[in-house]
Amino acid sequence: MAKDRSEPDLDRELPDLPPELRWREWMRRIEAVLFASASPVPREDLARVVGQGASVDLLVEDLIADLEGRAFEVAQVAGGWLFRTRATYAPAIRAAADVKDQLLDLSEFDVAVLAAIAYHQPITRDGLKDIFGKEISLDLIGRLHARDLIGTGPRSPRRGAPYTFVTTDQFLVAFGMESLIDLPDREQLVDAGVVGSS
Repeated sequence: MAKDRSEPDLDRELPDLPPELRWREWMRRIEAVLFASASPVPREDLARVVGQGASVDLLVEDLIADLEGRAFEVAQVAGGWLFRTRATYAPAIRAAADVKDQLLDLSEFDVAVLAAIAYHQPITRDGLKDIFGKEISLDLIGRLHARDLIGTGPRSPRRGAPYTFVTTDQFLVAFGMESLIDLPDREQLVDAGVVGSS
């Protein structure tokens, strides 16, 4: 007989522990869940491992403070939290680990198309052609889709009902954003020298 995932055999309230040890145990439970997860864990899922009176947000804040000075951190992205390596250690990771299958091998044009999709979604291939002045290959769309950075959006109401493309939660995770609201505005891109000021 399979156990109900929402009601595991877990003492959430920990009534026998003093308050400070109870809080520490709840923090460690959240840490364990985040460590074991490859994708952002939403608040509701973290709430399943702590007592009813516990604030997941405060527990995560304390965990973040507890991890200060470590090589990894807790990041809030795509509607949840996850562990990630601090950006300062990216050169060490690239030097020692096999990260070829990650974002590092996207071409500059791939990233430009991904940015166009992010800013103009849902957008069709014809819409991308209007932006770049040339046809966007199905191979490029396939590469972005294979990395789960984009997905298929609603069909366009235009003749032939072409597919549109949208970014995914994995896009948010890859770029460290909580939501698309975190995309830089045009002025920030101009200031950073990413786009021209014309």
